[in-house]
Parts: sequence; C-alpha cells; structure tokens
Amino acid sequence: MATKIIGKVSATEKSPSTVDDFYFWTDKKTILSPFDVVKVHHVKNEKGKNSITYGVVEEIFHITDATSHITSYLSSDFGEVEDKGNMYRLGMNYVKAKVVCNTDNIYTPVLDGQQVETCDEDDVLTALGLKNPKNPVVCGYLKMYQEPNQIEIPISVNSHFLIGPEGAHLNISGISGLAAKTSYAMFLLKNIQQKFLNKDFEEREDKNQSVAFIFFNVKGRDLLALNEPNEKLPDGDKRIYKNMGWDTDPFKNVKFYYPFSSNKNVENVQSYVETEHVRKQIDLNEAFKYKYIYEQDRDNLDLLLANEDDSTGTLDSIVNLVLNNQGNFGQIQTWTKFLDEIQNRMEAKSTDNGKDAILPTSWRKFKRVITKAIGNDVFSGRAIVETNNEVRLNEAVKQIKKNEVMVIDVARLDEDTQSFVFGDVARAVYDLKLGGDEEKLGRKREDIPSKIIIFVDELNKYASTDVPKKSPILRQLLDIAERGRSLGIILFSAEQFKSAIHDRVKGNCATHAYGRTNAIEISKADYRFIPKVYQNMMTRLEQGEYIIQNPVFRSLINIKFPRPTYKQL
Repeated sequence: MATKIIGKVSATEKSPSTVDDFYFWTDKKTILSPFDVVKVHHVKNEKGKNSITYGVVEEIFHITDATSHITSYLSSDFGEVEDKGNMYRLGMNYVKAKVVCNTDNIYTPVLDGQQVETCDEDDVLTALGLKNPKNPVVCGYLKMYQEPNQIEIPISVNSHFLIGPEGAHLNISGISGLAAKTSYAMFLLKNIQQKFLNKDFEEREDKNQSVAFIFFNVKGRDLLALNEPNEKLPDGDKRIYKNMGWDTDPFKNVKFYYPFSSNKNVENVQSYVETEHVRKQIDLNEAFKYKYIYEQDRDNLDLLLANEDDSTGTLDSIVNLVLNNQGNFGQIQTWTKFLDEIQNRMEAKSTDNGKDAILPTSWRKFKRVITKAIGNDVFSGRAIVETNNEVRLNEAVKQIKKNEVMVIDVARLDEDTQSFVFGDVARAVYDLKLGGDEEKLGRKREDIPSKIIIFVDELNKYASTDVPKKSPILRQLLDIAERGRSLGIILFSAEQFKSAIHDRVKGNCATHAYGRTNAIEISKADYRFIPKVYQNMMTRLEQGEYIIQNPVFRSLINIKFPRPTYKQL
C-alpha cells in the first residue's frame, strides 16, 4: 500500500512538540483511529539522509474558529437546528501522537510544518519493533486505516518474551462472554504448539527447546473437543486465516482427564459433555478418569484448606498430625475411614492429654471444611483400575510428553475440589521439573518437556486479593510467577477483573492482554499508566479484539484474532 500525506505537524506555544509526542492537523474528513501509526520525515542523519520518526495516534480533536459554544449557537440563527447557519465555520481535526521510534535514534522534537503520512506494512512493523522478530509466534493481526487505504498485518512476537527465557507468563482480563478470554488464550497456545511441531523448528532454533500444555476446563464444555476441527468456522474467519498464512488445524496430541464418578450411567465421569462424546474419546484412548487415593494423595490435604483463614494455625496442626500418622491415622487406608476417625475426634473430650491438645471444636471446623470435597466420587475407591482408563493426575502429569496437551475437566466440581485438583497438578509439575534422579521419575531427563505451560481460567479463585495469605495454592502460584520462568513452568491465566488479582502474580507477567471491561475497572490503579483514550476504548472493544502489552512492543497495540479452529461443543 502506498503511503499518503494526511497533514502537517503543528507546534504551538501551548502544545509544543517534544521528544515524547507531537501534534499534527489533518483534514476533518480524514478518518484516523487510536493506535494508527503515522510517520514524519525528521532531521538528517550523519549520511545526509532524512530520518523518520514514527508516532502512534493517541487522541483526536475537532475544533472550529468559534470562540465558544454560544458563538456556534448564535451563528445558527439563535439555535435553529434545521437552519444552515448564517456563517460558514472553519474547522479541522488535530491529532496527538506518541513518538515510538526514530529510524536513526534521533530523538529531538519533530519540527513544525513537516508533512505527516500514513504508513505501509513495513513502516508499521518497524515502528512497533515487530519487523522480522526472532523466534516468532503468532499473536494476532493489526487492522489499520479505512478503505481504500486499509491494511491488515499479521503480528508475530518473539516467543522468548512470552514463554521464556527472556520473559514469561501471560495474563488475560476482560468481562465474561464479550472478552472471549479462553478463545484468545487457545489461539495463542495453538500457535505455540504449531511452532514447536514445525519440521524446520529444530533446524532454525534451539534443539533442546520443547513444550507441553496443561489446560483446566473450568466452564461447561469449552475445551473438551480441542482436537476436533471447527466445521462451523465462518467464511470471514477462514478468509483471515488464509490471508494471514495461518492453518486451520485443531490442537494435536490431546488427552482429556475427567473426574471419576461411581455412576455407570454417565460413563463413570463427572462432566457437562455428552456421554457419547466421552465414550468415543475413551475408545480412542484419548480420555481418562482421575481420582484420588488416600494412601497416595493425603499429602495434599492442606490444599483443601486453601480458602480458609487459619490465623491460629489449628487446621494446619491437624494436617500435620494426620501426615505424621499420629493416633489411629497411621492405620487408615481409605477416605471413608479417614472421615470416621475425624468423627471420633469430634466426639472425644480431647485428642491428647498434652498441652497442645486439639479441641473437638477444631476438629468440627476441619470436618466442615473438607467433608464436601471428600464426599465427591473423585475421592472414592482404594485403587486405580487401569483397564478402566483410571489414573492419578499426579502420575499422569509426571509422564507428560513433548507437544502433548492435557485437558483437565473440573467444571462440575465444587470450588474446594477444583482448588485441590489445581494445586495437585501444580505440585506435580514442580516435582517433575525439580524431581530427583531418572530412576525416581521413571523417565530420562531429555524426554521431559523443557517448558510446561499451564492455562487456568478464573484465576481469581486461586490468586485474588481475598485469598488467605497462607493459602498453599497462592504460595504455589507466587512461586510459579516468580521462579517459573527459570524452571520452564509458564502460567497463562485469565480473569474478569485484573485489579482483583494478587500484585505479585500479575506483576510478574511479562505479557498482558486487555479485553472489553467496564468503567469501574479501568478507574483502578492497574490502568493508571494507560492513556485515557485507550482506557475508554477498553469499554467498547469487540469480541476478537484485545489491547496487548509486551516488553518488546514500543507501544500498546490493538490486535484482532479470528474464531478458534477447534470444535465448539
């Protein structure tokens, strides 16, 4: 696309050009939008050639020669709305642009009267620092200007700033439904898998790099057909995929893990998906049923207390008593017997004659907290029946393969049980990355994926500002956010309101994606650094549209993405 002159730089006494921004006037019929990129020919470099300064449109104003609104009113025959007016008003638009780049790193203010032009694709990528990125992974496309000058540009970022080692962790925020948070996360993650599956990947990049994925399905049936093509993909989205050079394949190497159920009429799983769908996946050896066995999983009892405020440490003391096999707890082998022993402690006058005796009231609180979760079928049974496709998630995670996707369904579990499952999986990932020798892990170190990406929706359940500070799951998330990059454990998370998330979790995310939100949310401190006009745009973003912040971007960018390529159940 050829560039077009659209105006000239205007530097006035009250609005001068600076090294950070400049103003330019343009014809009132010229259509520009926030995030559009413009260029100005600047002072000459050492070789005598003009450098180019690029700016990103922030605000657009329209003014006339009227000194006040009442002047405009009077000139329309004292407020006759149908009247053409007694005077023709001179009017124009003027624009504030933020300086993002100069081709020769000359950062003196652009001069008054310099021509301002639109950009071609090469200009836009240069301005935003996205030209020829190393280790590219697709994150969306830019749509800029209006017809006939409109351009659409595929955008790729350096994956080292998304999944390490330079930067890591992604946080996606936006209101429910309209923001399409899960869809955007899956769009990115599918492109990451495609990158690592590319046959030329090992030739072009580090041969030692590999990736695996763990997704939590927390809502309905969103992620339970990731490996099936989307046969209802609209033609408009097909055109976008084709024009951008992207494929329309679904995820590959996917395995699904459903909570065990004792109800044989629903294929022994707790899920919102149809029984026939689960049966088909089981027949293809793509689906498994997970459950927790007392003798092997009681070490994670503290995870059931993640949402309880234990300021006195009493609940923690009970967990330690159980794990140390004190009293009759050393003889227990099932969850049912475990609950029976707790009942006995509740009925006793005291559990111990010593000074650290735990009162029956404390045991009652402990039972109240854990009963609902342990009463779920996922905690039933004494053994794993492999011929029934039953597994322990802990063991399944430790056997995850390169480029494999684990989808763990927790949608029908209560919040406490969901927290237990998430915490168990996070610990298993840590054990895998930090575990002992190969004999203990049961596999060779070189077979373990160098990066494991965990995607969790509704992050507020585990890392909000309201979660107790001693929550073991919060501690796990903080550890992942702060140390995960160096270990190859990457967190992709989503929530409705970013302001409600723990500062240390969101603060350690290198990339942030802002979807549509409301006016109350953008008034919070998390959005203070974002220009006001961009904040207001966040309240009217469309589905399939995000504002992205990443260390490699010279400015916030407004990207779009098409609908998912996998089947929507």
